[in-house]
Amino acid sequence: MNQREEMKKFHFPTFLRGYIRQLEQTAVVCAVRGGLVSMIPVLLIGALSLTLNTFPVEAYQKAVSAFAGGFIPNLLELIYSATFGLLSVYMTFFISRSYVKIKAKPETVHSGACVSSMIAFFILAGAYLPSFGTNNTGPKSMFLALITGLGATELYLRLHARFNRRRRFIFSDGADRDFNRMLTTIAPITIVSIFFGLLNTAIIRVFNVDSALALLASAFNWLFSHGQTGFLKGFFFVFLSSVLWFFGIHGSDTLENVMQTFFATGLEQNKAAVALGAAPKAVLTKEFFDCFVLMGGCGTTICLLVAILLFSKKWSHRGLGLAASFPMFFNINEMMVFGLPIILNPTMLIPFIMTPLACYSVAYLALSTGLVPLITSEVTWTTPIIIGGYAATGSVAGSILQLVNLCIGVLIYSPFVILLENEEAEKARNYFDAFVEYFEDNEQTLTNVILTDHNEKYNDFVRTLCGDLYHDLKRLKLYYQPQYHYDGHCLGVEALLRWEHADYGFIYPPLVVKLASDGGFLPELEEAVLRKALSDRPKVLKRFGKNAKLSVNVTGTTVITPRFIQFCRRQNEADSFNGKHICLEVTEQASLNFNKATLNALRELRSMGLMLAIDDFSMGQTSLNYLKENTFDIIKLDGSLIKGLFGHHNCREIITSITQLADSLNMSVIAEYVETKEQKEVLHEIGCDCYQGYLYSPAVSLER
Repeated sequence: MNQREEMKKFHFPTFLRGYIRQLEQTAVVCAVRGGLVSMIPVLLIGALSLTLNTFPVEAYQKAVSAFAGGFIPNLLELIYSATFGLLSVYMTFFISRSYVKIKAKPETVHSGACVSSMIAFFILAGAYLPSFGTNNTGPKSMFLALITGLGATELYLRLHARFNRRRRFIFSDGADRDFNRMLTTIAPITIVSIFFGLLNTAIIRVFNVDSALALLASAFNWLFSHGQTGFLKGFFFVFLSSVLWFFGIHGSDTLENVMQTFFATGLEQNKAAVALGAAPKAVLTKEFFDCFVLMGGCGTTICLLVAILLFSKKWSHRGLGLAASFPMFFNINEMMVFGLPIILNPTMLIPFIMTPLACYSVAYLALSTGLVPLITSEVTWTTPIIIGGYAATGSVAGSILQLVNLCIGVLIYSPFVILLENEEAEKARNYFDAFVEYFEDNEQTLTNVILTDHNEKYNDFVRTLCGDLYHDLKRLKLYYQPQYHYDGHCLGVEALLRWEHADYGFIYPPLVVKLASDGGFLPELEEAVLRKALSDRPKVLKRFGKNAKLSVNVTGTTVITPRFIQFCRRQNEADSFNGKHICLEVTEQASLNFNKATLNALRELRSMGLMLAIDDFSMGQTSLNYLKENTFDIIKLDGSLIKGLFGHHNCREIITSITQLADSLNMSVIAEYVETKEQKEVLHEIGCDCYQGYLYSPAVSLER
């Protein structure tokens, strides 16, 4: 058994998995995750601009600075300021919008909640201060974004609901209606603004700071003000930074004051010692954390990236890894942290905290014992792995230490990558089963409904399935069910579509057709089925004889289209249909409109040498229309008639009438769903001698 198969067995204990699922389904977690996912475009653009602007190659920096008077660095700085410089503002808005979608009632004005949360954020971040800028709205304020995005929105929703209960607004049409709706937001927004204004004022008065944001910085500095700057203080710094990141707070920037106060001075101490001819003594420096702990960004996520690329089989995870790899190579990992996501993901909590702590401990041991020289050179935090280790220590040992930590981190992350996929696959499977049950229970009702626009609960899921099906068109499978004569010889086989989804296994065939129809690629699907069946035909003939008929299903909406006719023409020109007993079974679920164009299309198909069959034939008006123009060769009885042979006497009479009518029109009749010898004998007595069903074989692969 290989490593991946062993890992597949890895799961949290059942009771713990239950708690995790409950946590993941809470409105708060769902809102934060949804908001962070919405931020991915902002993160990607910001990360790209930062990477290009801080690319750690001197020749590159000189070239871009010299071009057009520094136009490129200025442009990149502008983009960075508009993305990462306002990161907390985006976070507040998107979390609020996500939360209100989950919690709000239909009559709630969603924009009011977002406005409330934005006002609350700017109040707590100190928008009234002369020094207010991107330092207040960037990553350092993400904790405030979390509080206001959730707290202010919840307060707004409660107030809005209370005011609406007391006063019912009657909305008129047009602009007046929108105006009246916005009036309902004024009171809740005002109260939320006053509440957070009072809260911020209380914080300023009680703690003698200029804003709530300043209080956070002071609180973290106080936490680290006790004791010597050594192993334990650095260990706690890494732990706290990772925990903050896990809750959606930019740990590195939030603790930037701590870094500058207690650790960044170590490099200057080492430089001064070297200048005096003495040995450097400070192990902990800013470069120590950047090069040996935060490789790939917080959580040492370069290790997660490698683990995903090595062990993940989920295309979405691998795609995210590949997309995030370039900025992560330069230690910018927001896209991975928010996109996977790691934020508020209980499955990833352990490795996200454990990996940087392990790397910190190993690096501290290596530098403090002299295995790796102490850091004496300043290194930009975006310097890639291997290069950064060498540049910081002036020794290959620094690069080797980075590689050792990389291996340790990959070993820690790998089982959790597999665990995450197992958990996601199980949740997706449960969701898929619920959707299929919903579809089967409402199949007739949903016939004329576009699934992607019908049930909001399943809209996105259906679109995903449509996308998966479209990409799998060339890998569709056909199963074959034989058709037998009463005397025992095989008449031919019917090719039946089977789609085996990578995660959900074989999909209910009517759902496959419905997905293709709603996705707008039903013609491509049916052409792919016919093309596959024709390529399998030599094997069919070898198994069942040279006169075996090959039947393929085509919907009534497709069979008469110019596109399908042209497709058949091309197939016929490449290899003539004449004499090959190829039959198109036209389902009656989508009835044909028998006008001149329809008849011409059907006649052209027959002129190519194709046979035509009416599938699921019953006694409806459309079925009789199928017969009167004499364009079909075969009638396939509706399965309900066969199933009712012994329960409904009228079924026998109907089948008798159909067989007699078919005989007079020189058409054959095939009975589907024949499962017992008793059914076969009754059908024989009333004139039907061709059968298809489990009595002979289920639909199986051609090899079987």
